[in-house]
Amino acid sequence: MKLAPVCVFAYRRPEHTKRTLAALASSPLAQQTNLTVFVDGPRDAGDADEVAQVVSLAQRQGGFAGVDVRARDENAGLARSIQEGVSQMMSDHGRAIVVEDDIVTSPSFLNYMNLALDRYADSPEVWHISGYNEPIAGNRDRPGTALWRFMSCWGWASWADRWSHFERDPDELLASFSPEDIERFNLDGAHDFWSQVLANARGDMRTWAVFWYATIFRNGGLCLAPYHSYAENIGFDGSGTHCGPDGAYLQASLNRDMAPSFPDQLIEDSAALAELKAHYSYRPTKLEKLGRKWRKLIKRVGES
Repeated sequence: MKLAPVCVFAYRRPEHTKRTLAALASSPLAQQTNLTVFVDGPRDAGDADEVAQVVSLAQRQGGFAGVDVRARDENAGLARSIQEGVSQMMSDHGRAIVVEDDIVTSPSFLNYMNLALDRYADSPEVWHISGYNEPIAGNRDRPGTALWRFMSCWGWASWADRWSHFERDPDELLASFSPEDIERFNLDGAHDFWSQVLANARGDMRTWAVFWYATIFRNGGLCLAPYHSYAENIGFDGSGTHCGPDGAYLQASLNRDMAPSFPDQLIEDSAALAELKAHYSYRPTKLEKLGRKWRKLIKRVGES
């Protein structure tokens, strides 16, 4: 395999960043992989100490072929940091694996990502490799991967020729997307992703991922996703900019498959998409929500 570099985007969460880097370093491929850590600058004096801690632990991180820490003096915000940092990595290396500072990955994550990047490098239909999938019933025991329109940014990868099309322009999307486009973008009405575009247009949010999804969508691109996640988001504890205190995205276990199967047909998997839409359309009862939070709490206690 041609090993892609890994870039981690961090800010002021040293404990989250420590877990993210340690998980990546646990991969058998880490010692052959170059790591770049982008650290955004503090918003104010109150953030400076935690940002400095993140820079320090990134500089001390071992276990990789090389570690490059790129720390900003001023705060750019996540959307700008991601856009500029990923563009730099793509320009320098032609491909990149991207992880934010609240994503914990399986030891098999880098292997999966590199296999997929090699497999679809010359397949222009595939634009994005996701490491995360929604916790759909039955998928945890299902091997392999699926192709569909949906993009997850919780541990992902792509190539320079696809990323070069990225554009963060909410007004242009509002002008160009038809009602039919919006319906398909929202997984045929299963979930309102379009509301994020509207919030960015109003200035209520400044995010990047929905625009990468829109870029892929309008170019007819496909995204590869594992049935069983190689990554989980630990940031829903109130510490992130757009993440509230909800443990819903912690996984019971992470995928350790070192030899996943990949689709040969480069078309959207209608059966997998139907399951995803059903997952997003489902509304759990209060009792189910309470049970889920209780299970997540037990898991956190066990990890502490």
